[in-house]
Amino acid sequence: MIIINAARCLLFLICFLMLCTAAHAEDISLHGFLQGNYSADTSAKNPDGGNFKLAEERLQIKLDAAKDPLHLLIKADGWYDHVGKKWDSELKEGYIDYTANTWDARIGRQVITWGVGDLVFINDVFPKDYEAFFSGKPLEYLKKGADSAKIGIYPGFASFEFVVIPLFTPNHYPDSQRFWMFDPMPGVTDRTKEKPGVSLENTEIALRAYRDIAGFDASLYYYRGFLRQPSMKPDDLILPTKLTIFYPKLSVYGASLQGKALDGVLSLEAGYYDSREDRQGTDPTIPNTQTRFLVGYQRQLWEDFTIGVQYYAEYMHDYTAYTNSLPPGFPQERRLHDLVSIRLTQFLLHQTLRLSWFSFWSPSDSDYLLNPEIKYNFSDHVWAAIGGMVFGGRKAWSQFGQLDKDDNVYMQVRYEF
Repeated sequence: MIIINAARCLLFLICFLMLCTAAHAEDISLHGFLQGNYSADTSAKNPDGGNFKLAEERLQIKLDAAKDPLHLLIKADGWYDHVGKKWDSELKEGYIDYTANTWDARIGRQVITWGVGDLVFINDVFPKDYEAFFSGKPLEYLKKGADSAKIGIYPGFASFEFVVIPLFTPNHYPDSQRFWMFDPMPGVTDRTKEKPGVSLENTEIALRAYRDIAGFDASLYYYRGFLRQPSMKPDDLILPTKLTIFYPKLSVYGASLQGKALDGVLSLEAGYYDSREDRQGTDPTIPNTQTRFLVGYQRQLWEDFTIGVQYYAEYMHDYTAYTNSLPPGFPQERRLHDLVSIRLTQFLLHQTLRLSWFSFWSPSDSDYLLNPEIKYNFSDHVWAAIGGMVFGGRKAWSQFGQLDKDDNVYMQVRYEF
């Protein structure tokens, strides 16, 4: 893995040198940071007996070069993982931009952000790293780069983004050695993973059309690809001996609207999740077709204090077919799964000190996530943050209930250069 990542970094470095030599780049910058990330258990030890979810020192290098109409960016991380006792590296982002008068293009590994949700993703169908978030890494590490090509077209009456992803990248969920995760079939150890292969048929495509409507940012979305959360298919539902872990085919049709209202910012978003492999809802190993939606509102109540609230819900279609297909003893999802979130942010000491609170609570599953954090900027180059992740719930298989023993306190320290 280190060799592969190093090769990718070398490839982009060669492109960078070619760009500089051929185009005599007018603007070249080199930045980065040194960072320490540490997260200690507070409720129970890890499944492997360890006391830390995370303990690492990390170096990021960011190369930025521009010469019209080209722009190149390389962002690469290298770190030492004390929990896993190993060195590792990753190309976070690495792409080349070309800009014309009415269109532009970006090719390479890039982070794509669509939608208006706060830590709720409906039409943002691109890869995420939930282990990074749950273990207390900086929020920027929640988003993963996708190896893709993106074209933007701006004819005037609206704007369009078209994304092609030939290589499927799944979401990264917490490691079973560091986190207590629910496993519906713990006794089945014979497991095979099947990721979508590289082919024209498996190429993911996504389209976004957007424009201003009466002061609101309005967007329409389309995605055709795969669910990034894996599903398990046993060889036998009653007495399984082998599991196949796979990623079901998925299409998403969505829309969002965001703008000023009621002395704050109102956000609306919805998406229809078409489960292309199980449109009848009779296969319990594949998530049923759903309608997802959210309503959000953010407002500054006084100077440097902001509150944001959200209501998010997933409505399952063909619910009767789903319940009739479940084997005895399997946990049963509700038809409506919902979440309420609250974000509070207060800046103090000329905005060098930030106090924040974020929480999820599910009325349908009675589980929750609490995330308080304090961040202080010692200078323009040095900052530190401490915070916590607190999980709970009545059901051992619910989204946050399964993480009940994974509470942790984390610390982040960064020097930027």
